Amino acid sequence: MVELSRIVLVRHGETVGESSIRYFGSTDIALSDEGRTQANAARRAIPGVGYDRIVSSPLSRAWQTAAIIARGRSIQLEHDFREIDFGHWEGLTAEEIASSDSVVYQDWQRGGADFMYPGGESRTGFRSRVERGLRRLEARGDTESPIVVAHKGVIRTLAEILTGETIPRDQPQLGGIVHAIRRSDDRWHLGRRGTP
Repeated sequence: MVELSRIVLVRHGETVGESSIRYFGSTDIALSDEGRTQANAARRAIPGVGYDRIVSSPLSRAWQTAAIIARGRSIQLEHDFREIDFGHWEGLTAEEIASSDSVVYQDWQRGGADFMYPGGESRTGFRSRVERGLRRLEARGDTESPIVVAHKGVIRTLAEILTGETIPRDQPQLGGIVHAIRRSDDRWHLGRRGTP
């Protein structure tokens, strides 16, 4: 039985719905041509050996990115690694949310852990779900170094659960990569991160 020792977290690429400016959480939208270019850049930035599993959110933009990175290897879908459900805000830009729902928007921007997206998911429920997916991956006992392809919120949450560190709000960018490494003291640390 082995334990996780490092995880490469990869955010999916740009989508046909413009994920760079719109909030698509539970909405299932595909990669755009730009997104495929970003996924190929991420693939080139990740060594082709040394990873024993590729895990992906089941949403199209993530598994399509994972398929590009996988180089023909199998992909395990993890339902709990899908993005948070933004509810009534799905598909909107920050400006559209602020103008249509300014009071709740301000509450959201304050970043409270108990915030609930109108008609969607709570931050605490989302964190619990992502942690459940991580614990399931850990419990396999046959995975030491996975690549996890998911969404901005999932990656930020996984990094925080593992290391206690918070990634800046604008990170990771679309196609961005975050390395998490377990050191000899058994503590997780964030390593290299950025956009290929």
